[in-house]
Amino acid sequence: MNTELLRKVCQTPGAPGFENAIREFIIKEITPLVDSISVDNIGNVIAVKKGKDSSKSIMAAAHMDEIGFIVRHIDDKGFLRILPLGGFDPKTLTAQRVIVHGTKDLLGCMGAKPIHVMTPAERAKMPEVTDFFVDLGLPKEEVEKYVSVGDAITRERELTEMGDCINVKSLDNRAGCYILIETLRALKAAKTLPAYDLYAVFSVQEEVGCRGAQVGALQIQPDFAFALDVTIAYDTPGAGSHEMCTELGKGTAIKIYDSSLIADRRMVAFMKAVSEAENIPSQLELLAAGGTDAGSMQRFTAGGAIAGAISVPVRNVHQVIEMAHKIDLQASVDLLTACVSNLQQWDWNWGAENKPLSKKASSKKADKKPAKKGKK
Repeated sequence: MNTELLRKVCQTPGAPGFENAIREFIIKEITPLVDSISVDNIGNVIAVKKGKDSSKSIMAAAHMDEIGFIVRHIDDKGFLRILPLGGFDPKTLTAQRVIVHGTKDLLGCMGAKPIHVMTPAERAKMPEVTDFFVDLGLPKEEVEKYVSVGDAITRERELTEMGDCINVKSLDNRAGCYILIETLRALKAAKTLPAYDLYAVFSVQEEVGCRGAQVGALQIQPDFAFALDVTIAYDTPGAGSHEMCTELGKGTAIKIYDSSLIADRRMVAFMKAVSEAENIPSQLELLAAGGTDAGSMQRFTAGGAIAGAISVPVRNVHQVIEMAHKIDLQASVDLLTACVSNLQQWDWNWGAENKPLSKKASSKKADKKPAKKGKK
């Protein structure tokens, strides 16, 4: 896999509503891979790759925003009070570094009341995001030269490899961005076209309510929709077998259910058939809480889109130590590439009895054309 691309995409900042840097990076990466690129008024990147047939459209969306903060107040000593942009487990914020994106980037650290001076009641209380502040190590006069109320803050952590895994901040959802970029690259390398016109959307503000995907779906009105995101891998000590959701190293996850989406049963069956035919390792995902852009694409398309999601199993979601397995990342690229290439091989009518897609004679490789056999 292209670890260096994943490193760059994860470490480029982009809090919800402040996606400029990651947007510019993605546009540069995908420009040679698509037929056209536009940026809409909310900030979504919409890249179009023409398909074999333009009678239908595919929307594949990966949100490019990461959870972060916004500066709420600068106090008399130069400490920053903050509001969250996205969902945090506050106990994970202790002892973390952040980057404040003012007129220039400043490194800071998350501070809170020391445990040594807490009362017994305070020690027993779960922390809240508003209990924390950002310490830049500068007096107010210096802070105000570079930082203003309303500036964005992102977390600081470099990518590292641990065994067969990647550990870094913001795999949610730079992993999805990586998958979409690599799928576009695989299609170009294989000199093949998607079945229908493919709208590769790098959406904004997912972490604060899937706002970019809603806008994108209203514009594109896709027939088929794929969300590319992460999901919970609770395969660690203490997890019950029914709680795991997914496991690292078992392949990409085909979404069946989350709190925003009941995946289209036809799409689930199709993705399972593609996974089997192409020898792509996969597992099924049912996420009790949380959602992705898939729900927005399904609902904000007139008549509804045939929607599903490809999810990367990740441990420690919404922490700076998110962990994904290389097998699962590559399998996600392979599954999306094969799916967008073979949509026309499936009968999408309700109640259709599709035969399994023909198995490939050789093992799946991202730079080969997906199999074209199967019932039309």
